[in-house]
Amino acid sequence: MSFLLDTDICSVHLKRNTTLSSRFLQYTGGLHLSAVSLCELYTWVLRGTAPPIRLQGLQELLNDMRVLDVTPAVAEKYGQLQAGLLDAGRPAPGMDLMIAATALVHDLTLVTHNVQDFEDVPALRVVDWLS
Repeated sequence: MSFLLDTDICSVHLKRNTTLSSRFLQYTGGLHLSAVSLCELYTWVLRGTAPPIRLQGLQELLNDMRVLDVTPAVAEKYGQLQAGLLDAGRPAPGMDLMIAATALVHDLTLVTHNVQDFEDVPALRVVDWLS
């Protein structure tokens, strides 16, 4: 089974959460990260108040997963999803929807603790490794 990790899951893992460490080991080789999440993680680890070990942890994390770019297929899926949600009066935050579109295009299950942020995305498989 392969997964796309949401930003929140990676940040908890980088804080040395032992619950997540076993999941990361269990699914080694099947973990993916959206370039969008990578942008958010770099912002988090490069803040002036962030301990230097966070950047090192992110670099180590990247050795164990594949980063997925925002491709034309992901952009099209994002447009389809957002158009449908706008028409239904339930627009989704852009970054979250781009992550969801990446998961759908690559047929991955999204791992997040923010399950409610993705509940309106049709056909998206979501799991929470922290609950």
